[in-house]
Amino acid sequence: MPSGILKTSWSYGPAAHGTGPRAALVVSVTEFVTHRAWGTPAVAAEGMRLRRSWPLTPGAVAVRLWMDKGFRLNRSGSVTVWTDEASLMKFVARPDHMRVVRAFRGRGVMRSALRETVAAAPSGPAAGPDLTPVWAYAERILTGAEPWSREDVVGLDPGP
Repeated sequence: MPSGILKTSWSYGPAAHGTGPRAALVVSVTEFVTHRAWGTPAVAAEGMRLRRSWPLTPGAVAVRLWMDKGFRLNRSGSVTVWTDEASLMKFVARPDHMRVVRAFRGRGVMRSALRETVAAAPSGPAAGPDLTPVWAYAERILTGAEPWSREDVVGLDPGP
């Protein structure tokens, strides 16, 4: 288990203030594990660059970057919140995002988890939705307390 996770504060996107309580949201948790720990700072720097341009994507609610500060210094990623899956896919297809994906192809392994949730009430008049439950969910995945996907759960019936 990781001994801890460093994380940025939430950055709110253009859809954060238009998201009312109980609005449907999509959460994406990503992890990139570099083959060598010395590659992680470059990945983190690219993540910070994307974080600056990320609010240009319609449907973006919030983003938080993270990095493992434990014994596995080669893990980093993001937690992003979207109004819908189509907005997430628009970000994934953006040229600046694709450039980063191509730059690190073959230098590590990426995985992600998607979850639908509902927005909690804002914690203040200028704040976006309360994302405490979103981070709690992400942290459970990142620490191994919850599986990355339904396929990771042994014996789970995949359904129809």
